[in-house]
Amino acid sequence: MNSEDDRETRPVPSGMTRSEANTGRFGMAIFLISLSILFAASIIGYLVVRMRAQLWRTSDLPSLPSGLWLSTVILVACSVVIHYALIQIRRNNLGAARKALLAASVLGTGFLVNQFLNWLALTAAQVPPTTRNLYAFTFYMLTGLHAAHVVGGLIQLGVVTRRSFQGVYSAGYHPGISYAAMYWHFLDAVWIVMFLVMIVQN
Repeated sequence: MNSEDDRETRPVPSGMTRSEANTGRFGMAIFLISLSILFAASIIGYLVVRMRAQLWRTSDLPSLPSGLWLSTVILVACSVVIHYALIQIRRNNLGAARKALLAASVLGTGFLVNQFLNWLALTAAQVPPTTRNLYAFTFYMLTGLHAAHVVGGLIQLGVVTRRSFQGVYSAGYHPGISYAAMYWHFLDAVWIVMFLVMIVQN
């Protein structure tokens, strides 16, 4: 029977060599750069379409959902909490890191739920995701692309959280938490840029 104390004292990897740590961070950086290109292309495409449109939003179309502000707050909070988990594991405070990872998972899920409510708000206002309405289509496209990557981040976060409860991580070995922090900081930064682009002159 495994108790909480048993998990705390379970042997963990002795640590990562500097070469292994650098290789892992480099691999994650390349992955994030590739995603940056994808999001940059999507945002630039959105801006080009918007600038070429003679009239972007007609008077009969609603503004973007105000819930996007709440989505922004939730995502920023998620990023902050994951960074807190990283700080705590570096201090070898596994209990606090576990709690922070669980909280981050809840916040990440809350972000998706709120985004779904934002989409429902637009569809209820008779603005479905159709290519005949570029104002609506580009909104659904950008937020949907980001949401898909949030789902991927939640899967990653779930794996990292499970491994933390298995006693895998310590102050000397916590690559999963480090990579999760990098990825969610990236999602945070992308969302802020996307959010600002969408609300300007909305």
